[in-house]
Amino acid sequence: MLKNSFSKSEFEVGIDEAGRGCIAGPVTASAVVLPKGFNNKYLNDSKKLSEKKRLELKTIIENESVDYAVFFVDAKIIDKINILNATFKAMHGALNNLKINPRFILVDGNKFIQYKDVPHKCIIKGDGKYQNIAAASILAKTYRDIYMKKIHSKFPEFEWNKNKGYGTKFHMDMINKHGKTKLHRKTFQLKKLQLKIEYNQ
Repeated sequence: MLKNSFSKSEFEVGIDEAGRGCIAGPVTASAVVLPKGFNNKYLNDSKKLSEKKRLELKTIIENESVDYAVFFVDAKIIDKINILNATFKAMHGALNNLKINPRFILVDGNKFIQYKDVPHKCIIKGDGKYQNIAAASILAKTYRDIYMKKIHSKFPEFEWNKNKGYGTKFHMDMINKHGKTKLHRKTFQLKKLQLKIEYNQ
């Protein structure tokens, strides 16, 4: 069972992103405030869950959280400010969209830009340690996947409904055949290693 929270703050928010390693589509961040004492044994890093389980948990999180928000930063902005800054922008955007004022921020990863005067703590692999970060990872992942499936209809040759914009071999072959779209990240440096990226459908 993951821990409920890190601090004693009533309004601790967990935050995480999805799509940072993609070559197409937005980077998406979510911020989630869970009730004190909330426990769900299925909450975990979104990458370790099936799509069906993520969608089930998405509904639970939306219905039972104190507050939640999701924010997208598109490929054009990613190219302009780079993926790291775009990730921070998405995280801050999600925090800005919360109805409540967070008192403490728990961030997945090892880097974060200070948000207003709110104290924060970065937790490496936090989505596998704290429920509020896991919940944020699930919302970020599910909302982004839904978006990628939606825009798949505009560019079906890339099969974003399956690869979600990650640099799979098929996706790379289609870029070589058709060229990049306006939704591809033009500045993303493609390396052989990225062809081996694993992703969840």
